[in-house]
Amino acid sequence: MGDPALSRRNFMAASAAAGLGMTALSGCGGDSDAGSSGTTTVEWWNISTTQPTKDVWDALAKRFEAENPKVKIKIVQLENDAYKAKMTALTASGKLPDIFHTWGGGVLRQQIAADLVEDLTERTKPWAEGLLPVAKEPYLVDGAVYGIPFDIGMVGFWYNKAHFEKAGISTPPTTWSGFLDAVRALKSSGTTPIALAGKEKWPGMYYWAYLAMRTAGATALQKAGDDKDFTGDDFVQAGQHLQELVDLQPFQKGFLGAAYSTPTGQAATVGNGKAAMELMGQWAPVVEADAGKGLGDDLGFFPFPAVEGGKGAITEVFGGGGGHALRRGAPQAAVDFLKFFASAATDRELVRETGVLPVVPAAEDALADPNLRAVQRQLKDTTGFQLYLDQAYAPAVGQEVNDSVAALIAGSKSPQQVAESITKTAKEEQ
Repeated sequence: MGDPALSRRNFMAASAAAGLGMTALSGCGGDSDAGSSGTTTVEWWNISTTQPTKDVWDALAKRFEAENPKVKIKIVQLENDAYKAKMTALTASGKLPDIFHTWGGGVLRQQIAADLVEDLTERTKPWAEGLLPVAKEPYLVDGAVYGIPFDIGMVGFWYNKAHFEKAGISTPPTTWSGFLDAVRALKSSGTTPIALAGKEKWPGMYYWAYLAMRTAGATALQKAGDDKDFTGDDFVQAGQHLQELVDLQPFQKGFLGAAYSTPTGQAATVGNGKAAMELMGQWAPVVEADAGKGLGDDLGFFPFPAVEGGKGAITEVFGGGGGHALRRGAPQAAVDFLKFFASAATDRELVRETGVLPVVPAAEDALADPNLRAVQRQLKDTTGFQLYLDQAYAPAVGQEVNDSVAALIAGSKSPQQVAESITKTAKEEQ
């Protein structure tokens, strides 16, 4: 698994670079065993800050407590970027929450290498084997189970059918040149083509990641991560294609300062009908409706287009899911909560109420939304799958991808410089 001390130092360096004060973080782990009252407190960190998910998850925790009167679930809910920053610092300190959100991939691997994550293989075997295999994949490391999924999905374009019709776009584009034409048509019709949360960086990364998949192929991204070299022509071309889009000025006014889920952010801009599209994961409809009004029947979905002459296929998808991992030595009550959360009854409720895709086969009958069914069909037909780059790679490399792509979108880095910056950071991680 690598040198735990080295991994710890890497996280310390990352948290120092981010200016994170360790004393500002609450203590986690180690204090969760039953005290004198006989009650076990389990600390659960997650990123479900938007409605209705926040209330649904709160209610599930209370239901679990009612069924397990000697257990108290302490919930800590943080917005995506704040969560990543605090978890980086907590990993550096060597003390993680009992239950914590994970996307799997390189970040989870570093936490495992630092000996901070519980091996769940045997403790969850009786019930976890029935979960969808593709949903479990990001949390398997060297054949061992280190996380339990509650969601699986992919990133694609969510669009306003009325805006497309007004612009004379009869069907969603399937090629990159066709997509650029659609952007031009939307602008000509007086509609802002795309909403982007430029302030948060990770939504912009989706464009470069998908374009890299389409030009180089999905396996090339994994190989580049292993070889620590992103300077190949295909990766530079991905940046050039993104530059073509940026040059059309397709984003909403003030996008560089926009967040994702705030009342004036990316999701609300689409949900309120002020932009025609956003490139986002399967949770997009729920957040659009929470941050804005939501589009109802006007909302549609289409996969990221193919790039003409590229090595990748439109059936190769980019995305991931959500899962929960446990700190090393977490109490049995934490395992019991994961079992409760992964039950068919809970999964049906999550599918119906929060828009996640089912990870328990028996819960598929709860999937009613036609757009989410379209996402699920796309997932079932996939010929390649790439986890979010800021989770698939080591944390410093993933952060550099986000930062460099954001710089390209802002006009301060060239496609060549993006490839070189990511490569430089990857080689420094050796």
